[in-house]
Order: sequence, then C-alpha cells, then structure tokens
Amino acid sequence: MTSTITTKLDLVILDCPDAPALARFYAQILGWHPEGDPDADFVVIAPPEGGISTENPNGRTCLGFQQIPDFVAPTWPGGAHPQQFHLDLSCSGQIEAVEPAVLAAGATVHEHQPAENGNFKVFLDPAGHPFCLIR
Repeated sequence: MTSTITTKLDLVILDCPDAPALARFYAQILGWHPEGDPDADFVVIAPPEGGISTENPNGRTCLGFQQIPDFVAPTWPGGAHPQQFHLDLSCSGQIEAVEPAVLAAGATVHEHQPAENGNFKVFLDPAGHPFCLIR
C-alpha cells in the first residue's frame, strides 16, 4: 500500500535585482500586502487571506522576491537567458481595461505577442520577467 502525500504550494520565489521594488510592483497589481520587512533583500507578499502558516493552514500561495546582485533578466522568446517560468494573472473583464493600471505600476508590453485570439497579452515586470494577463 502506498501512502498519499498531501502538500500545498506555499511560495513562488522570483529572483530579481531589487526585491522591495518588485514586491511593491506585484503587491500593487494584485492588491496584496507584504508579510514581514518590506525593505529586506527577501520580501514576501500575500493575498488578503494571508499566506500558509501554522496559524493559517488554509492560507493561500504567496509570492517571494529574492534579491540577486548579479541578476540577469530573462530573454523571451529564446536568447541567452531563456525564461524558466512566467506568471499568468487572470483579470476579470477585458485585458484592455486592466492594462493601463499594470503599465502605470511599471510593466511594459512585450514586443512578442503570440496570442492569435487575444485571450492573453504578454508584459514584462520591472525586472524583465514575462507575465501574462489572461482573459
């Protein structure tokens, strides 16, 4: 008989050149808040329900930002430093309605837009990580 392992995805960590700045960017566009020191070299942001912890076992997955002194932004598609993952952010309504706030927070529109039907749009965060707004 095999045993079942039950786990939860606790934290997704992004390497970056400036952890506090990238944490502020994602906190702004997601409506999340920092947990712990928002000015440290490692910053975690959590959804309104809070992150997973002993005190909050039903919490949600958080994002962490780890400052790396020699960080090199990923290149996508292809290139010397290919992306290793990206975030898909679901938005209610039209992407076009959400886009101005994402751009005002510091994102840029990626030049490569592979969606043929307009169901998603690729952006770069301030550190150069690709992410998508999904309809």
